[in-house]
Amino acid sequence: MGTSNYSDEFKRDAVHQITVRGYPVREVSRRLGVSTYSLYKWLKLFGEPVPKPGVDHEAENRRLKRELARETEERDILSVVRVFGTKSVVNYERVWLI
Repeated sequence: MGTSNYSDEFKRDAVHQITVRGYPVREVSRRLGVSTYSLYKWLKLFGEPVPKPGVDHEAENRRLKRELARETEERDILSVVRVFGTKSVVNYERVWLI
């Protein structure tokens, strides 16, 4: 295998174009005359590590329960509208909110 012909500064600048400026790897590869394989390797070396998002299952469950309660309430209100008409919904909402 060959040795690296590019300085670390050049590699960091190439990675910067991809990560910060948002250029596609293929475009940077074509403009700089570097293989996409090299760019991906440089991304691993010089790119900032992407933190893996920690999943907070309890918070997600609470959010989903709130959303479910809201959707259930909306469904119940709409079912009353269909059965009794709009006038009864006002009374139903007052009872529902108490």
